[in-house]
Amino acid sequence: MELIPLLMFVVVCATLIAGYPVAFTLGGVALIFALIGMATGTFHGQDLTFIPNRLFGIVGNQSLMAVPLFVFMGVMLEKSRVAENLLTSMARLMGPLPGGLGIAIIVVGALLAASTGIVGATVVTMGLLALPSMLKLGYKPELASGLICATGTLGQIIPPSIALVLLGDVISTSYQQAQLKMGLWSTTTVSVGDLFVGALIPGLVLVGLYILYMFGHALVRPQDAPAVDRAALGQEQGPLLKQLITGLVPPLLLIFLVLGSILTGKATPTEAAGVGAFGALLLALVNRQLSLLTLQEVMRATVRVTAMVFMILIGASIFSLVFRGFGGEEAVHLLFEKIPGGVFGATLLVMALIFLLGFILDFIEITFVVVPIVAPVLLAMGVDPIWLGVMIALNLQTSFLTPPFGFALFYLRGVAPEEVATMQIYKGVVPFIVIQLLMLGVLALWPTLATWLPTQVYGQ
Repeated sequence: MELIPLLMFVVVCATLIAGYPVAFTLGGVALIFALIGMATGTFHGQDLTFIPNRLFGIVGNQSLMAVPLFVFMGVMLEKSRVAENLLTSMARLMGPLPGGLGIAIIVVGALLAASTGIVGATVVTMGLLALPSMLKLGYKPELASGLICATGTLGQIIPPSIALVLLGDVISTSYQQAQLKMGLWSTTTVSVGDLFVGALIPGLVLVGLYILYMFGHALVRPQDAPAVDRAALGQEQGPLLKQLITGLVPPLLLIFLVLGSILTGKATPTEAAGVGAFGALLLALVNRQLSLLTLQEVMRATVRVTAMVFMILIGASIFSLVFRGFGGEEAVHLLFEKIPGGVFGATLLVMALIFLLGFILDFIEITFVVVPIVAPVLLAMGVDPIWLGVMIALNLQTSFLTPPFGFALFYLRGVAPEEVATMQIYKGVVPFIVIQLLMLGVLALWPTLATWLPTQVYGQ
């Protein structure tokens, strides 16, 4: 009986690796185990009657309404040439510095992350716009490709982020379960907005670490990242100051509207997402990139991504219901209690597990399969929910870079020039994986990096 939840987890992971759709794998495996359990008397069939209430809860969840709005905003910005204008102006500004073009790409990636929150859009856009120019100007292929992949993943940790929206909802549910398990009936909540604010400083610190690495690499090996004369970066584009203003103002204005409204408490993340979607429409209109065809493409992409996310949510909800019906949560709790090191040992085990699963599963699968199982137990042991959410988000960000199934690697491989070998892309991301693990260590040593700002903003 105690081994059934573990067997469920193993079967789900094996089925996902075999290539079956995530949503149907989660729900299908859970229902098959439930039927076997009912036949053998180890599972109560009445537990399945809670499924309709869970589905209604997913569809009516106000926080999850932010998902289609943020997706719409990100895809619309991808079509509005904001990234192209921003990259050209920042490259001209920083090009003469050692590794200046690489630093410009990091800054642009961070601004795009704070504007779109979609990793695939950022990696593909930067791969098409920046990678050919970097190679032409003498950048080492490994460094250039690794930098673009890593910079594109900043959309995972810098709000607004689809990953933070999904993770925030899971952490919120897990925190309520943990408090009820501890006998606290007057529960406190953790919102997606809390996670947004908590992830802001760690995200900016990570950007700083990327810039330090790029600058240091350029100083030690200038042949890998040569300084570039502004004349080679589009002198014909007109005065640099004017180009900077026209390139920087639109995304900064959108960031201010979205993140500023959340930080000041003027809007919830869902309301801010609506503002961002409308702002992206206006930017596309101002840049003369808005047409009926463009709008249709953006809406189709939004519906596809949203449908995928909600189907996975439904499958994950069924899986967690059956998993708990077999006593899986109690089994995990007993396992964590036996781990040496107490809370530290349990947290370290969870982080190591998430990192290793990142080699074979993507962030959505880990968010809905692993986090609902381990988060309630860790939170019941006294771990801060905002800190845990940001730690998991940073760890999940690494899953985009770890071969063989890192999605950022696939995105860049699809748009990279033929002369860039796949192995060069794999080698290029290794230093950035190390940087992200270093950032995890920094956040583990100084949890206030994630918890201080929410305390100041919300007074918690």
